[in-house]
Amino acid sequence: MTGPNPILVEVVRNGWVESVHRGSVYVSGPDGQPALQAGKPHESCFPRSANKPMQAVAMLRSGLDLADEADLALATASHSGEPVHVERVRALLASAGLSEDDLGCPPQLPIGEEAAHAVLAAGGGPARVLMNCSGKHAAMLLTCQAAGWPREGYLEPDHPLQREVRRVVEQLAGEPVTATGVDGCGAPLFAITLIGVARSFRALVTAEPGTPERRVADAMRAHPLLVAGSTRDDTRLMGAVPGLLMKGGAEGVHAAALADGSAVALKIDDGHARARMPVMVAVLRSLGLEAPEFDAWATSPVLGGGVEVGAVRLRPDVLR
Repeated sequence: MTGPNPILVEVVRNGWVESVHRGSVYVSGPDGQPALQAGKPHESCFPRSANKPMQAVAMLRSGLDLADEADLALATASHSGEPVHVERVRALLASAGLSEDDLGCPPQLPIGEEAAHAVLAAGGGPARVLMNCSGKHAAMLLTCQAAGWPREGYLEPDHPLQREVRRVVEQLAGEPVTATGVDGCGAPLFAITLIGVARSFRALVTAEPGTPERRVADAMRAHPLLVAGSTRDDTRLMGAVPGLLMKGGAEGVHAAALADGSAVALKIDDGHARARMPVMVAVLRSLGLEAPEFDAWATSPVLGGGVEVGAVRLRPDVLR
């Protein structure tokens, strides 16, 4: 499918199409050439957390030195706030003589439901270290130390770290940033097209081993639990498909790349997360991949009175 028509994800209840999510997708083949596109992949959007791998590349290029590649995976994470995530963020901060108070991300409860319940049951509440971007923020602080930059103001767009992040995003995407915003964690956010997002992910998996780009891709694929969480789509699918790199973001953004260099970037127009995975699974299948886990993510149930009465699904004829 190639053209201006959007991707359509149906919400079906008791046989009726209750609502429809529309979106855009861009897919490039192993050679980097367009293989599939729909909607408006040429329009700029904020990639949200799908840009974290690019931010991590910028940090490595700026001198970030981590003893364990698992910490590099954590630097790209939108983690669920499970103990494995929180304890590693705390250890990373302690290794540099820093504390949770140095983090610039806002206090939040974990985005993982079970982890959030555990925090509340233990008498705790929102904290900076529990915020899903705390690994990235810890890595940003360590990068400032390594580069000799001030930690103060590290989230300002004109800080040396964020200027380097912008430069690297533009270089990997192969296009200029068209707007600068503020992400949910407080870090600067740079707008590029879905084509640029896909190009960036392809650059990570096709880079030479040992380069910053390849180190980020390899760390994420080797430690998928640290990238998201035990029940999350990115973790489950990277664990199921050898060589798959995947990172989701808020407002319906998702990106992936295969070991052969194929790459995918998509965005759901209304930002609803439930529409992302039916599109992603369908695209991965169109690229020749298959895994038992795909069936669990290809649709999601619609409930009525606690009973499944429908599904969220990609319209059957969309990718034909």
